[in-house]
Amino acid sequence: MATFDVYNRSGQIIHQKELSDGFIDAPVRTHVLHQCVVAHLANQRSGTASTKTRAEVKASGRKLHRQKGTGRARVGDSGSPTRVHGGVAFGPMPRSYRQHTPKKIRRLGICSALADRFQNAQCVLIEGFTLDRPRTKDVVQFLGALKLDGKLLLVLDQQDRNLQLSVRNIPHVNTCIWDVLNVYDILWHDKIVITEPAIEKLQMKFFQPSDSVNEQVSEQ
Repeated sequence: MATFDVYNRSGQIIHQKELSDGFIDAPVRTHVLHQCVVAHLANQRSGTASTKTRAEVKASGRKLHRQKGTGRARVGDSGSPTRVHGGVAFGPMPRSYRQHTPKKIRRLGICSALADRFQNAQCVLIEGFTLDRPRTKDVVQFLGALKLDGKLLLVLDQQDRNLQLSVRNIPHVNTCIWDVLNVYDILWHDKIVITEPAIEKLQMKFFQPSDSVNEQVSEQ
């Protein structure tokens, strides 16, 4: 069992938390991380880029000049893609960029991303953190007590509007609920700050030693 320090709001170590070795020392599969990140970014695209073809632009369909005898190159109407204000040949049209990622691949990606953060000492565990009212100053003091800077992701165990309103005023600091955590958010931030109840739920969801046994029984 791996042990990690748990900090309070004052930046002091209050106790140590034991986490399963299988959860912390999981292999980091870079190809799975790449697949999850590419799919996440592709799913954020709206796919609304659109251009007009030569049949859709506002232009006359009359042939500009006769085919032969002028000494000039042969041309068609003014909506040709080779002319200014003409249509666009093979331009982007509205379409969906969405990529489907299997559930097992997403789970494996999150396990790899979290393991990478833990193995590189880029995860900080804290006790439950709540605010009575939105106050950015309290969050800044809290991060200063932990000596954290850069891009930070605060993973919570439940919805806390006061904390979310307080954090959104701080550049490069974001909040996230544990059950909507994704690979891109984990890798984009420099450090991950996870509350103690949230890490327990993550470990329970993504590390279940009995899964392999259950799969073997179901196959039989």
